[in-house]
Amino acid sequence: MSAIALLVVGLSALLTGYLVYSRYIARRIYQLDPSFRTPAHVYEDGVDFVPTNKHVLFGHHFTSVAGAAPIVGPAIAVIWGWLPAFLWVVLGTIFAGAVHDFGTLWISVRHRGNSIGTLTEDIVGARARVLFLLLIFFLLLMVNAVFAVIIANLFLVSPGAVLPVWGSLVVALVVGLLIYRTGAGILAPSIGALLVLYGLIWLGQYVPFTLPDLLGLDPTATQLAVAGADPTAAVEAAANDGRRIGWIMILFAYTFVASVLPVWLLLQPRDYVNGHQLFVALGIISLGVLVTNPPMVAPAVNLTLPSDAPSWFPLLFITVACGAISGFHGLVASGTSSKQLDREPDARYVGYGGALGEGALALTSILATTAGFALYAGAEGWHAHYATWASASTGATSAFVNGVGVLAEGIGIPHAVATIFAAVVVISFAATTLDTSVRLQRYIIAELGVEYGIKSIQNRWLATFIAVTSCALLALGLDRGAGGMRLWPLFGTTNQLLAGLSLLILTLFLLRLRRPIWITVIPMGFLLFMTTWAMVLNLLRFVRDSETMLLVVGGAIFALELWLLFEAAVAVRRVLARRRSDGGTESGERAPAD
Repeated sequence: MSAIALLVVGLSALLTGYLVYSRYIARRIYQLDPSFRTPAHVYEDGVDFVPTNKHVLFGHHFTSVAGAAPIVGPAIAVIWGWLPAFLWVVLGTIFAGAVHDFGTLWISVRHRGNSIGTLTEDIVGARARVLFLLLIFFLLLMVNAVFAVIIANLFLVSPGAVLPVWGSLVVALVVGLLIYRTGAGILAPSIGALLVLYGLIWLGQYVPFTLPDLLGLDPTATQLAVAGADPTAAVEAAANDGRRIGWIMILFAYTFVASVLPVWLLLQPRDYVNGHQLFVALGIISLGVLVTNPPMVAPAVNLTLPSDAPSWFPLLFITVACGAISGFHGLVASGTSSKQLDREPDARYVGYGGALGEGALALTSILATTAGFALYAGAEGWHAHYATWASASTGATSAFVNGVGVLAEGIGIPHAVATIFAAVVVISFAATTLDTSVRLQRYIIAELGVEYGIKSIQNRWLATFIAVTSCALLALGLDRGAGGMRLWPLFGTTNQLLAGLSLLILTLFLLRLRRPIWITVIPMGFLLFMTTWAMVLNLLRFVRDSETMLLVVGGAIFALELWLLFEAAVAVRRVLARRRSDGGTESGERAPAD
């Protein structure tokens, strides 16, 4: 199979989905109204509710949802072969993920900009709202912990990426001030920001930065065993643990500040600039594929899986936790993007279009980690990298970075610069997701404070402190940060479960409005079946491997799922009974009122 053919087929399918399927949904199902006053205008406060240019909002939404997950998930999933990953990414994005993102953005706008967890009370009931908020809290806890570990690991292996990543924060602050305080427009500052960023990437190869080991940790028994007769290697491994812990602490200190700042000052401009960077990355990878036309070394379907690899069914649909469909997207859509939507018709561009962008990123991850990585390591090197499930999981980001590096080198970009560029791409998108996710977790904690009458945690400073501290403890509590990726299967399962439940809420709302529900029911049923099956398999594995913490967290999430499904079943019966009794459409279709 030609890598070029795979790229063309995939991108053409995604474009067709936007031009045809999303237009049908916008007109016939969600019935977007250009005269509808969005929450950004009704509740404008200059901090969270800010009417925003749709292109700027697309940048925020796109880069917030397109974190490291659409890169890491497909990079692991190709161990089962490129064909299952390709089909799930393309078809899942068009018919499930983009419908979910578009729908959660729209339903939040129609409910005063409330998050998907909060508006559950209006559609299902008060008890379901609390259950949903708790489920979201667990998901955000894992998102923040996993992404912090991913970023810290990339800083360790790509010290040249440190300068451009942190320098981009200063650039974003300048862009935010220029756009919102001087009226400079958005085009010139954005182009200038990209030029500065790529200058920093070029400079990064000459100014690498390695965090000093300030903790002076002793080697663990595992590190000593791995090092064998070389104590120096064990000491260096322990030093890397110290550096990893240091980076994780720095990252959470940064996210504390970022999540309490007004969205226009850092979050919007940084995401907007990173959105342009992502398009450049997609262009470089695509052009590299077209020029080099690398072979697809990975089998279409891998029939000789390593002994430690699970079956692709149902784990494929959990491993690719983003890039096809993701419950986290619904949290961003209903948590921050809905509060910034200027006009309701913009929801199609921001919601459905943003999901397609992430699908395109997942597609390029498949190409980079199969065809591209094979150019870098050779066929034997590729098979050696994917010889075990453990090596495929821990080496996902390195396979992507090296694959992108060799593809970029094929179009004339020096390899050293190209690998730093690829690392910056992964880190930047993981960091923007981290920024948004901590802000969302602050919202959830404050909402739980309202629910239980705890006024103190409704304060945004204390709520943010609780969010940051809990995530840092989880990230650092697994093998001194080194074991953070052990959370990935549980993160993927919870993420997809949340997507299925969000589609369930959306289905109930459409049912109340007497509109067709098949576009949400089909992906909802598929996801809930797959995630429930995968969760049971994960819980059995946690019992077998004595993973007590993961067993407790996973068991709590599974119990919340079953309880929510019961509440939803009761709500469906209630809606159908009301429809039979009154024969009309329920009120609330036009909420929020002016």
